[in-house]
Amino acid sequence: MKVLKVLMILAVTTGFVLAACTPAAQPQEVSTTMPTDLPTVAPTTASANGSTLGSDPQNATYLIDGQEVTLVNGVSEKEAAPGSATKIVTKYFGNAVDIDLNSDGLMDSGFLLTQDGGGSGTFFYVAAALQTTGGYQGTNALFLGDRIAPQSTNVDPNNPVQFIVNYADRKLSEPMSAPPSVAVSRTFKLDNGTLVEVGTPPTQTP
Repeated sequence: MKVLKVLMILAVTTGFVLAACTPAAQPQEVSTTMPTDLPTVAPTTASANGSTLGSDPQNATYLIDGQEVTLVNGVSEKEAAPGSATKIVTKYFGNAVDIDLNSDGLMDSGFLLTQDGGGSGTFFYVAAALQTTGGYQGTNALFLGDRIAPQSTNVDPNNPVQFIVNYADRKLSEPMSAPPSVAVSRTFKLDNGTLVEVGTPPTQTP
């Protein structure tokens, strides 16, 4: 009996000794290194009035007949009405001229846009893109005519902050099927950030 008690005491003592000798669990190391493959968001550039600036004139926003139109690679497509299959397609036509319209030392651009609403007409507009340190700010667009024949766009030789759009149009009495044959020159400038025509638009004779 005494022997049994002695063995039990030895067993308990040995357990305590082994427990004391067992190394304590080490805390798990937490990495403080930030992952390098997190997704990034491309920064956007905004103008002073909060609108987004474009990377070039063919990727900027313009105001046409009171509606904002944003070109992407020179083209915009919008539904003529919600759910309509008819599209209003606006395109950068070109005939561009480099000009410093606001005298800030940065070269702007004056050029033509076209808009097709699904009918037979192709409407031409003149617009400008103002270069800033952050991108291009599009202006409003002014209507020139339907199915005109653009010729050239030049800096006004009498005023370096104005440009002249030259094109051919039809007489008022001629059908749209007739080729444009009447020479027209119209001058434009920037007035407080808005593209305006200089003088009175030319009046055609019947």
